Amino acid sequence: MRAGALLTALFVSLAAYLLIFERAAVLEFAGRAPVAETVAAGSAPGLQSPDSAARPAVAVVAMRSRAVEAEAAVRLRGRTEAWREVETRAETAARVVSEPLRRGATVGAGDLLCRLDPSNRPAALAEARAMRTQAAIADRAAQALVDRGFTAETRAAETAAALEAAEAAVRRAEIEIERLEIHAPFAGVLETDSAELGSLLDVGGLCATVMQLDPIRLVGFVRETEVARVEPGARAEGRLADGQTIAGEVVFVGRSADPETRTFRVDIAVPNPEGRLRDGQTADIAVAAEGVRAHLVPASALTLDDAGRLGLRLAEAGRARFAPVQMLRDTPEGIWVLGLPDEAAVIVRGQEYVADGVPVDVTWQESGS
Repeated sequence: MRAGALLTALFVSLAAYLLIFERAAVLEFAGRAPVAETVAAGSAPGLQSPDSAARPAVAVVAMRSRAVEAEAAVRLRGRTEAWREVETRAETAARVVSEPLRRGATVGAGDLLCRLDPSNRPAALAEARAMRTQAAIADRAAQALVDRGFTAETRAAETAAALEAAEAAVRRAEIEIERLEIHAPFAGVLETDSAELGSLLDVGGLCATVMQLDPIRLVGFVRETEVARVEPGARAEGRLADGQTIAGEVVFVGRSADPETRTFRVDIAVPNPEGRLRDGQTADIAVAAEGVRAHLVPASALTLDDAGRLGLRLAEAGRARFAPVQMLRDTPEGIWVLGLPDEAAVIVRGQEYVADGVPVDVTWQESGS
């Protein structure tokens, strides 16, 4: 009795394994195609697979697109920046004894920005010069004795070293007095007031901030898809928020992309002799570049393939084909893309429902619709 129950259990387990894990093999042995395969082939279970039957075409809407010469200019968004900006700082500690210059004042290269109280520095210089004179007399006397053989050469070497030390002390005192005047390193405008009369500046204390605005720098950021079209020396124009138009020349194209935006910095030198342009103004920039042949397609036509590549579905010989593309520029009229043949049938509706090789029933979109 126990042996019969055991055999029954083994038979049921074997049958369950074959029906669940080896179903395809069992059906093939029995002369029937698996249900999933029959359904995928488009036939009902239990009927013969219609391999020879034509797959139904998917209705799509397509447009005939022809590559044209796209606008030559590379469009950027950017801002103005001072050509250079320097904070002039004290190199010695002293009290300010000059009247301050106010922010916005125009200064030339070498103009005085801050004068510091000399205090006892002139006296220290006079003392150093007197010590130098004494050392020079001693050195000449020692050298004369050496020449006559009345003293050792080591004595002459000592006096020569003392003279050099005295000359170095004089130079240090002179440099300390030169540091009492802080001058503009280049022509520009003051972004801050210079240090106030009577204020005490320590070493490193701020005297004034000077900005050079002629020329002014126009900074833009170009996408990695267009950076190869921007070259140093190219002409560029910018339109400011107030409608003012400025022009200059590309002087720098970045070699390293911003890790967050994946864009490259572009610097443009713009003449600003009258100082009308200010640091930090936003601008729309157009950089002259060689034109490229591209297609203008609706943004809604773009799609992704299984690998995540951006592209378009094309209708070729009655079947769909995916074509990867590279975006050139986004405009209100559509997207300019590269990577398509000169003439292409771009599927603009239904592209999400077809894959490579799927038959398509194309309805052509009229121009301008």
